[in-house]
Amino acid sequence: MKRQKRALAIHDISCVGRCSLTVALPIICAAGVDTGVLPTSILSTHTGGFEGFTFRDLTEDLLPIADHWKTLNLEFDALYSGFLGSFEQIDLIAKIFDDFRTEKTLIMVDPVMADNGQLYSIYSPEMAKGMAKLCSKADIVVPNLTEAAFILDEPYGGEKRTHAEVEEILKKLVALGPKQAVLTGISFSEGMLGAACYDKESGEMSYFDGEHIEGYYHGTGDVFGSALLGGLLVGMSLERATKLAVDYTNKSIVLTREANQERRYGVCFERALPYYIKELGIE
Repeated sequence: MKRQKRALAIHDISCVGRCSLTVALPIICAAGVDTGVLPTSILSTHTGGFEGFTFRDLTEDLLPIADHWKTLNLEFDALYSGFLGSFEQIDLIAKIFDDFRTEKTLIMVDPVMADNGQLYSIYSPEMAKGMAKLCSKADIVVPNLTEAAFILDEPYGGEKRTHAEVEEILKKLVALGPKQAVLTGISFSEGMLGAACYDKESGEMSYFDGEHIEGYYHGTGDVFGSALLGGLLVGMSLERATKLAVDYTNKSIVLTREANQERRYGVCFERALPYYIKELGIE
């Protein structure tokens, strides 16, 4: 039997509303990966669609936790960061990347901070600019179109794009330092929505889409990123893992619509896990 891989998910905990760690942990574990967590903050709910949510910043806890892990000689096959709780955390997570990076470690940054042309309510323009620094340390970055615009300090042009525009964005993202980039929330035609991926070393560019289901479904970016990482860790190519992440996320949204679930509580990703595990080829 092969050695079980170990990943670290660096995200917030939104106690209600499926996103961040409550999404990343079960999906990556479903890929057969031993998944540890490093919470960046704790919120009563996520920040979209809820009023009066509580927020506790865990900035001061990050390095002591990581320092303890170093005494255990822990190694990770993947480090995966998402929503950060403060501007100071950008440099701290960069240090943790440096401390735990090995030749075999895959570092993936999902710069969770914005959507639909707007920053999230607790994010500042300063944090958005700082996120570009963290992306430069990654092997792969997974922004949506809004986040890519903030990272590259460019205007947001909406989700409807041409292939040439998407290719330009992806090439600018890898120019920051990553070897690979995946861009989500792209629409090339009416009624379709998907993602594009680019590998700098091979020069390969691929596009995948699915039905664009009307309405905003919270947490789908975290579902996508976690499914993508799981695919990469079982040995899938970037192209195959991106397609699987698109299909799995789309199935999760469809199941949520069919169940008439309230969208702000996230998507029914749990019900689509059997499909995900089957496609991964896990026995």
